[in-house]
Amino acid sequence: MIMRIISTIILIILFPTSIFAELQKPTPDIKPEDVVKIQLSSLMNNNQPYVNAGIEQTWEFAHPSNRAFTGPIQRFTQMMYAPSYAVMLDHKKHDILEVKLDNNAAYFFIELTSAEGMMFGFKWTLEKVIEEGVFKDCWMTTAVSTPMPLSTSS
Repeated sequence: MIMRIISTIILIILFPTSIFAELQKPTPDIKPEDVVKIQLSSLMNNNQPYVNAGIEQTWEFAHPSNRAFTGPIQRFTQMMYAPSYAVMLDHKKHDILEVKLDNNAAYFFIELTSAEGMMFGFKWTLEKVIEEGVFKDCWMTTAVSTPMPLSTSS
């Protein structure tokens, strides 16, 4: 019994990502709003179940063209900690407002309350991947605006 407990502890220490959670991967059946929900919910709990899990989950749904622009996951992580996007990390609340949805593009406006209680707006754009490959027909994020201050929450 004690050996089993010790073995489990060692596995958790050595392989936390595989023990605690698998990142959700893009599939053609995930709707655009659900992609945004997945990303924002993950960023809201960025360090659960491990450090920067939310950023990694968000990266999973970054459109290939966006990945080419933002660079590899390490660079994307640095970008998320920059002042303009850090307000998304461990935020208190968000609301997703659909602006426009067509066959290959979806536009949302996000109202987000930061951990400090400041309110920000973001334009969030997704496109359906049309190129052949593993992401064909998946909705993925192509752009997120810098935050627009809205107000403070009460």
